[in-house]
Amino acid sequence: MNSQALQTFILSAPVLLFSVVAHEVAHGYAALKQGDDTALMLGRLTFNPIKHIDPFMTIILPLALAFFGGPILGGAKPVPVNPRKYRQFKRGDIIVSLAGIVTNIALAAVCTVLMIIIGLIPVIPSLGESQALLQAMMGWGVLINLWLAAFNLLPIPPLDGSHVLKYLLPPGWALGYQRVGFFGIIILLFLLQTPFLNYWLAPATHLSIWSWTLAGHAGHLFANPLAPWGGPG
Repeated sequence: MNSQALQTFILSAPVLLFSVVAHEVAHGYAALKQGDDTALMLGRLTFNPIKHIDPFMTIILPLALAFFGGPILGGAKPVPVNPRKYRQFKRGDIIVSLAGIVTNIALAAVCTVLMIIIGLIPVIPSLGESQALLQAMMGWGVLINLWLAAFNLLPIPPLDGSHVLKYLLPPGWALGYQRVGFFGIIILLFLLQTPFLNYWLAPATHLSIWSWTLAGHAGHLFANPLAPWGGPG
């Protein structure tokens, strides 16, 4: 990992941490609305990152991906839920599973708006570099959140997409499909070594580029070496 890649990781790491924590809190809050208070009782409906950090998913995986030049992805410790407490099991399971994905998409939209607002603010020479860095961070917020949404839509247990796909399968197939969850992490680690993940994330990447272009047309899109759109700064 060269110095610029390290600086980029340091810039994007807070965005990634907030995004994965928001993803898990959304699961817990959706579960609460469906009748399951497990996450609330265990103190997991909080944005305190210490409650959500997972050594592998939150620290080791993003560092490894950054080191090997892959997409900046990660995760937080899964929020515990008890589907048996849902008022309607199937409906509750789908809503809770999709809550994190919807949250990441919403955060990407918010980051796009903030990019535009930052670009519309008149540049103050003494604060120009800070303004550019903040906008770059919002740019990473768009990309990372769209990547997280797409990644979690992978139909591989225990990722969120699998909780929706299983209801589209015949009961016998769905049972066998859920058992794949025991090997889910192994499958994901294998996919990280192949070009498949880049192909899967390509629509999210293109949507991010569209967001940056929109921000650039609406106001200043500052050239910055740490921004995901690149360029000398």
